[in-house]
Amino acid sequence: MIVSLIVAMEAKKGIGLKGNVPWHISTDLKRFKALTMGHHLIMGRKTYQSIGRALPGRTTIILTRNHNFTAQGCLIAHSLAEALELAKRRDENEAFITGGSEIYAQALEAADRIYVSEVHAEIASDVWFPALDRSEWRLIESSFHPAGGKDQYAHTFNILERK
Repeated sequence: MIVSLIVAMEAKKGIGLKGNVPWHISTDLKRFKALTMGHHLIMGRKTYQSIGRALPGRTTIILTRNHNFTAQGCLIAHSLAEALELAKRRDENEAFITGGSEIYAQALEAADRIYVSEVHAEIASDVWFPALDRSEWRLIESSFHPAGGKDQYAHTFNILERK
């Protein structure tokens, strides 16, 4: 099973502000949906609560330390290893880690691929993507998209694979 991180970040690696994504880029949301549809999404409890529901067409696995936490239509795991094993047992071929910061930090070592949407702006953030040693990764795809229409900022979609 391929373990993939999928993240959008601003120029200083910010990924969120007060529990929300601090920008609106419709093209990125469409890409996220297209890439993750039919797959397992692994996310932390706070990320899940910021979304407020399970995303249709995908299986959501929520990571939480709270053994009493439940969420309608979602699976619950208490460690990243447990979440990945759960997805693997359910015949997943590519599981997507969708955040937040703490979950990305835990998953970085296990990741095979990273889908990065780089937002070309400095936007106030209070949560950041962990440090990434780019020497461990090779860029396999990149495409630039200008701001305009429903895209608040210019952005670049990159796909990185572990060397």
